[in-house]
Amino acid sequence: MMIRQEEKRDYHDIYAVVKAAFESADHSDGNEQDLVNALRQSDAYIPELSLVAEIDGRITGHIMFTKVQIGESVQLALAPLSVLPEYQRQGIGSALIREGHKRAERLGYGYSIVLGSEAYYPKAGYVPAKNYGILFPFDVPDENFMACKLDKNAPDVSGVVQYPEEFGVE
Repeated sequence: MMIRQEEKRDYHDIYAVVKAAFESADHSDGNEQDLVNALRQSDAYIPELSLVAEIDGRITGHIMFTKVQIGESVQLALAPLSVLPEYQRQGIGSALIREGHKRAERLGYGYSIVLGSEAYYPKAGYVPAKNYGILFPFDVPDENFMACKLDKNAPDVSGVVQYPEEFGVE
């Protein structure tokens, strides 16, 4: 498996991967693939943090981290993470998260937040965001809104997250 930064030539395959990954997801609005396209056109997009996993030349997974505002600080949101159904539970998602975290820390980001599965993301170092004083803009279960400190020396952040408008979160 190779993990690399996405390229324009990958966009069609990424769209298909994200769509397939979320078709059977428990919590999905069915528009995750369109969110990826919209985020690429936004100021929140960080090309270096939109990664693909490739196996034998086939894109099997994708992860995107984009900028969010937390208080006075610009940090990251992990969304979405997608792996083709036939490749799930093989460590591709975890590998994408680890590589994304490494690259994000090198770029100077201290935290990543995610709204996701309380059974999955804690394995990647995510804890309830409220532990850091990071709050979601409206009520969601604490166990599903999580944060990961990417740089142990990062200064504390706290406040309500302001997502890019493309997320549709106000």
